[in-house]
Amino acid sequence: MAVEDIRALLEGIVGQLVTEGVLPRPVDVALERPKSREHGDYATNVALVAAKSAGKNPRDLAAEIVARLEGSSGVAEASVAGPGFVNIRLSAASQGEIARTVVTAGAAFGRSNALSGQSFNVEFISANPTGPLHLGHTRWAAVGDALARVLAAAGADVTSEFYINDRGVQMDKFGESVMAASHGEAVPEDGYHGAYILDLAARINREHPEFHTLGKEEQLIAFREAAYALQLQQQQDVLAIFRTHFDVWYSERKLYDTGAVDRALDRLREQGHLYESEGALWLRTTTFDDDKDRVLIKENGENTYFAADTAYYLDKRFRGFDTAIYLLGADHHGYVNRLRAVAGCAGDDPNINIEVLIGQLVKITRGGEEVKLSKRAGTIVTLEELVEEVGVDAARYTLTRYPVDTPLTLDLVDIARKANDNPVFYVQYAHARIKSVLRNAQDIGLDWREGTFHPEILAEPLENELLGQIELFPRVVATAAELREPHRVARYLEELANAYHRFYDACRVLPRSDEQVADIHLARLWVCAAAVQVLANGLELLGVSAPERM
Repeated sequence: MAVEDIRALLEGIVGQLVTEGVLPRPVDVALERPKSREHGDYATNVALVAAKSAGKNPRDLAAEIVARLEGSSGVAEASVAGPGFVNIRLSAASQGEIARTVVTAGAAFGRSNALSGQSFNVEFISANPTGPLHLGHTRWAAVGDALARVLAAAGADVTSEFYINDRGVQMDKFGESVMAASHGEAVPEDGYHGAYILDLAARINREHPEFHTLGKEEQLIAFREAAYALQLQQQQDVLAIFRTHFDVWYSERKLYDTGAVDRALDRLREQGHLYESEGALWLRTTTFDDDKDRVLIKENGENTYFAADTAYYLDKRFRGFDTAIYLLGADHHGYVNRLRAVAGCAGDDPNINIEVLIGQLVKITRGGEEVKLSKRAGTIVTLEELVEEVGVDAARYTLTRYPVDTPLTLDLVDIARKANDNPVFYVQYAHARIKSVLRNAQDIGLDWREGTFHPEILAEPLENELLGQIELFPRVVATAAELREPHRVARYLEELANAYHRFYDACRVLPRSDEQVADIHLARLWVCAAAVQVLANGLELLGVSAPERM
């Protein structure tokens, strides 16, 4: 019996009480799992919520609800607790049916329509194609991708997007750096340094020796564009290794080439929020709580970076997305109000059409000592090196299991350690352990799928606890999506793994060599199959593998 079934049952009872005049109007039914299973499988405060408007004592109203719950299909017991809570205990058969539900749904279990009909653009990396992706990008690569997966699992239409900062002074400095290195000259002091610049120069020299015959300006453009293509490809390749998918790679240049900037200015002009002062064009963002108005076009006619940011937001809205979600680094706190103000100036609702999530810094240590420099980039720790050091699974899981608004310190030794106090290992081991149990069952000819499943015999407390934990998964995913907090999935998986280990240690799943196969063995194998399916589904949402063996 799923939580939706229990809620529907209670809503039906509330409807009866309204029809009979006991309650003046319907009320929302909230359900939760009690901290102690001694209090039942579910608890609701519906009597407390409805009592005041009904002019009744909450405990009396709770007793009325309990009387109507008794005898309902799937309910073993209902009782009044405290000031008016209703505790509900499900029958073993009802609880056991959760295993069948999960196994039948397979990879689809956990998906819902919680955000159906909503469309999101999730932009979670904005980088210059002038060097390797660094540690800040790495956190967003893991969290942003997991967030996109969770939103999609909750029924939303999701487009993940990488914004390529491929226009402006930094691109020219990048080109100058590679060109200087290709001539064996020192890279300009304000240019880009690191061994990767030498690698790019050497490759371009091999593939395009003709560049050296060009004039200085043409040569700069040629080296800049060739290095741009190679560096962008390197970023794409390492993100693919990191299992981070983008539906769209959006070039800043495209904003100008397609007229998106002019289109944005026209929209803002229609809304009446543009004005000229001191020869520059301004956007009146203070109307929407920004600390100052922002310049879009300078006195000399050049567009500001903020003009591109403004056009980019409006372009997302022109493309039909209901909500633009930005995942930005800790150094972008000042962007929150100005981006929200852009939405307001464009005639949108800043509380609906735009969301800005700020991620705090990540520090890498090895055995407690901070790791500061990259072997290839010279000044940063790169995503590629982190993956080489600890692997994709450990990096992704660890980066995703913490709220993004808290600073994070990762020790390379700790997150790669194969021990039960390492969360990623603990969860993956639970998956591998169950797979081993199911293989062993097959080896002894115990085909749980073909046998008759008797859910009513799953009456042990730890069986009940594990099934209850399994049943929570869809709500955890929906909540993670609604709150934009994919770390909730990781923490849930750890609780599920713990519940499984305790169940397995206390409840014998496979018969001993001298035992006959009994209905309880088959039933517990169904529970194992349900648990392993949920672990696999949850790890998939985090972009982490579910190993068959460890």
